[in-house]
Amino acid sequence: MTTELRAAALEVGVRLGDVDGNLERLRSALERGAASGAHLLVLPELATSGYVFDDAAEAAQAAVTRDDPRFDALRAALPEGVVAVFGYLERDGDRLYNSAVVITRDATIGQYRKAHLWDREREIFDVGDTAGAVFDTAVGRLGVAICYDNEFPEVPRALALAGADVLALPVNWPLVPRPDGEHAPEIIQAMGSARSSRLPTVIADRAGSERGVRWTGGTVVIDGDGWIAAVPDDGIAVADLRLSPGDKSLNPRNDLFGDRRPDLY
Repeated sequence: MTTELRAAALEVGVRLGDVDGNLERLRSALERGAASGAHLLVLPELATSGYVFDDAAEAAQAAVTRDDPRFDALRAALPEGVVAVFGYLERDGDRLYNSAVVITRDATIGQYRKAHLWDREREIFDVGDTAGAVFDTAVGRLGVAICYDNEFPEVPRALALAGADVLALPVNWPLVPRPDGEHAPEIIQAMGSARSSRLPTVIADRAGSERGVRWTGGTVVIDGDGWIAAVPDDGIAVADLRLSPGDKSLNPRNDLFGDRRPDLY
């Protein structure tokens, strides 16, 4: 059975180290996303803290625990039936993680710790012990990964095989050179992954710059055919996505998952 999901990916003006200010900006973004009628809201990686820290000691000053009471205000900003995903800098004892949380008005549905660390992230964060995660939510089975995770094709494919209906992807994509007129390479990879698993993907990226790092501004919603369904308009990208839980049929003779030959590869 095919269902429709309105999803929104939101840019947020994150400021490095300003946890209270970032939480307030996240709250405002969630309210704006909910006002669009979207039932899935995705916000960037490390949205509570910023990204370009000098070292682990500086990052620790902007870390929060997964049960931080300030998250209550974010949940309160969500109407019933709306699911939100955002990245945060998690402190667990002496360890720091690049994490994402899935919340609703009434509960925290789940947490995910990034498994594939990019560049100097290795100097700051411990690695997660799963490559993405899938959560049962009011909008369907929601896959969650973070940024560099998605550049490993095995990750979105494994999430789709695990039953994910849609993928939420908080990112901080540093701007890299590309030919004129081309999409960012990370967007191209996400489009290919979405198409190869018929997995709609909602990506929230940073815009602007932080400590000399320019962000790609790659916020985008990709549909299950791998096409771009929405790009930001004044900081928010909204699209209506078709979800077909458990159905990977392409035509009467072909099924995307049924035709796989894992014995050959």
